[in-house]
Amino acid sequence: MKWLVLFHVLGATVWAGGHLILSVGFLPEALKTKDITILLNFERRYERIGIPALGVQIVTGIWMALLFVPFRDWWQLSTSHHILLWTKLGLLASTIGLAIHARFFIIPKLKADTLPSLAFHITLVTVLAMGFVLTGLSFRYLYL
Repeated sequence: MKWLVLFHVLGATVWAGGHLILSVGFLPEALKTKDITILLNFERRYERIGIPALGVQIVTGIWMALLFVPFRDWWQLSTSHHILLWTKLGLLASTIGLAIHARFFIIPKLKADTLPSLAFHITLVTVLAMGFVLTGLSFRYLYL
């Protein structure tokens, strides 16, 4: 279990930390200068470690969820673990939905004038990443 938590936290560090760096460090400059290459260069480099980190989080997260809540009980909302599990799954679905939308509808047509729509997506994914972190901590430290 400890190694699952370790890999999950490492994945969260890369995923959430990368999006915080993007949102706070690169996005303001790109918006100010209307330079899309700032974001595209970050994405090209970050994607090589960010996507695998998210994959690690998904695998280890499902594995740990099965340890906390047996699969046959996932459909209940009787304990705080059930609610946190569904919160995490909702955050994941939202993140994947935003990523698909950005990848296929925003990034291919990205220009200086469409930069605010990508900025909106980046901000939402960053907020969702923070939600993942807080919800993950709640499994251990909060009781609903």
